Amino acid sequence: MIIETVCRFCSSCCPIEAEVEGGRLIRARRKSFLEPEKRLSCAKLAAAAEIVYSPKRLTTPLIRQKDGSRFREAGWDEALDLVVDRFQQHKARTGAQSIAWLRGMAADWGAPWDYPNRLMNAFGSPNTIGNGSICFVARDFAHSYVYGSMAFPEAKGAKCIIVWGKNDGNTALGAAESIHWAREHGARLIVIDPVRTALARKADIWLQIKPGHDGLLAMAMINEIIAANLYDAEFVDQYTIGFEELRRVAAQYPAERVAGQLWLEPEQIREIAHLYATTKPATIIDGNGLDMHREVFDTTRAIAMLRALTGNLDKPGGDVFPQPIGARNIQLFDRLPPDAQPITRDYPLFNTFSETWGNQVQGCVVDAILEEKPYPLKMVVVQSGNPLVTMADSSRTRAAFAKLETLVVIDMFMTETARLADVILPASSCFEKTQLNRSSIRNNPMFLQNAVIPPVGDSWPDWKIVFELGRRLGLENDFPWQTAEEAIDYQLEPTGVGVADLRANGKGLRIEELRYEKYRDQPFKTPSGKVEFFSSRLAEAGFSGVPFAGGLGPDPISFADQSATYPMLGISGSRDIRFTNSQYRTIPSLLKSGAGAVIDIHPEDAERQGFAEGDRIGIETPKGAIEMIARISTTVRPGMVRLAWGWGDYDAKANLNTLTEDDIRGPISGTSTSRSFMCRLRKL
Repeated sequence: MIIETVCRFCSSCCPIEAEVEGGRLIRARRKSFLEPEKRLSCAKLAAAAEIVYSPKRLTTPLIRQKDGSRFREAGWDEALDLVVDRFQQHKARTGAQSIAWLRGMAADWGAPWDYPNRLMNAFGSPNTIGNGSICFVARDFAHSYVYGSMAFPEAKGAKCIIVWGKNDGNTALGAAESIHWAREHGARLIVIDPVRTALARKADIWLQIKPGHDGLLAMAMINEIIAANLYDAEFVDQYTIGFEELRRVAAQYPAERVAGQLWLEPEQIREIAHLYATTKPATIIDGNGLDMHREVFDTTRAIAMLRALTGNLDKPGGDVFPQPIGARNIQLFDRLPPDAQPITRDYPLFNTFSETWGNQVQGCVVDAILEEKPYPLKMVVVQSGNPLVTMADSSRTRAAFAKLETLVVIDMFMTETARLADVILPASSCFEKTQLNRSSIRNNPMFLQNAVIPPVGDSWPDWKIVFELGRRLGLENDFPWQTAEEAIDYQLEPTGVGVADLRANGKGLRIEELRYEKYRDQPFKTPSGKVEFFSSRLAEAGFSGVPFAGGLGPDPISFADQSATYPMLGISGSRDIRFTNSQYRTIPSLLKSGAGAVIDIHPEDAERQGFAEGDRIGIETPKGAIEMIARISTTVRPGMVRLAWGWGDYDAKANLNTLTEDDIRGPISGTSTSRSFMCRLRKL
């Protein structure tokens, strides 16, 4: 039997066909607009059955024994009652706000993000915290402050494509296929990346930019486009504000002045600025390479302004605004006490830019545990995340989670974080649960993630865990639904469609006709109703109304002031298509099909330091030291190394975030630079 559903092994939410026999998943395959022989393959999806039926899956609740030495198996009633008892104890002793719910990316950011927000808000705690300060949401925030919502690239119809800090061949195969298709049909491809990725090798122009300095490049491009009168004057005049302010600030960044700081030549900057501004339609695909740097907010704002300057907003083949489906907001934010302040209260603009994104500065969780600022956290529920491996400064993060009085983890597999837990609740995989993903809530068309098999063992879908916790906490009226379908139907009720409609339209249900240039008859979702090159909201809050009006600021690379002791520039490695963050390194077929925890070292550096292929290399920063295997490679330039990321569960000695810092955060989005840092190497 073939069942249409959505894969959630990563954040791409690819529509797929699952083959099921006798209630058992056999295999799954991606859908694509390309012929089968041209489709890109996903290693994780090829291993879907191996992941789902892995002998290392958590399939029954676990409770830490009283002596703390090990876990014992338990039934759901006992485990949930214990969690509820801890909720109530901590609320009675230190208040509801002393409990936080920390979310990773694995459960999706649609309804599975809404449910714990609903639970915690109804319970009285403002501390449902995501990881968006270092992944995606900070960029969404920046887009929204320029033109009201995040714009999505329509690469398939573009004639010029800039891929900026992204490598979709390892992260979003549907998007990668669109890029390749457009390239084959004549589109010009520009890749901006410090690493020679597979996409960079295929590009017409590759700019090997210095990590963390992308904002300077964007401002130099803006200056060049304005100075050469290459901007769309009609669009700028009718639909934007703050153009003169942007012109004045951008004039501080001529190509000749900034090129050296970027490791580029002035002519390279001029060339891509002219090509992008004069080729219609054009699109920019920005990605995670911009995240995990302190300046991600202003960098992304500047890149967003490039789209508007050139008139590529909401055009076919340009960067298109979503058409949200109007689902009901079910987070119950109004149930919080009026004086409730989240631990992320120092980032009020970030907390409130969206009605549903909520609080996203995850480093505040560690602050509140260790330093009890702004007040102490005593209990944390970690859902579908592994902060001991994925958060910056792993040593500090571990110390924080070890200090907690209560730690509950919801996950499919045992993780470094779960090993510290008091209670572990086993979650079902994406093939075992029905849910509505954010990619469908935020835009047409909608695809339903269908449960195609029953939960493995005694695992539960995330929605069921949250709903049952809510009912046991006395919130029965807030969680009346007995199935995911009932909850989804309630959330979709304002749209006039429901689960039955989505299942009847497995190829996607569009409830609003696709429209372009929507700004012609409806204002941008900004205070002025226009694209804001100058933001009065930011200026009134004490920040620069125009990006980088006061310069780049302190060096965005961590430990740059200690480069004499730590002379090599290290960067966090690209995301491997076999894995998602720290997940799936328990799967044998995925482990054997590619490189492991390796450090890429340029041949010149290897020769100078006496390293050979396969040597075990020690890497150190002021935060700590790890070990990886040397791979001699020209994917990086001399003086720079790339380190594999996400291997901390598999090998504690290879946990990259042992090297990174969360000491200095961007004042608007709370983002720390954990993607690029100065380090030193030695042969072990």
